[in-house]
Amino acid sequence: MAALGPLPRLTSMTEELQAQRVEVGFVGTPPIRAIERASGVSEVEVDGAALRCVVLGSFQPFLEALRGHEVISLTSTPTRAARPAGSSATRRRQEA
Repeated sequence: MAALGPLPRLTSMTEELQAQRVEVGFVGTPPIRAIERASGVSEVEVDGAALRCVVLGSFQPFLEALRGHEVISLTSTPTRAARPAGSSATRRRQEA
């Protein structure tokens, strides 16, 4: 059995977090509040049944916020510059 090499240190893992710009299409109203509260999610914008936001790091909290809502489309694109972990996030919500 070959050695896998050293495990990444926590500091190197947080430096490598990648931000993704995400757009989700829903059947009905998006779960705005749940998504705004999800860890790593910022810049939440809503236009009817479409929701756009930025997810930094793990998608798991974001995906858990979608539970119980029908998603008809989902796209994710890497952003140019990721925010450092722990930075304050600006959240916006546009009402239709």
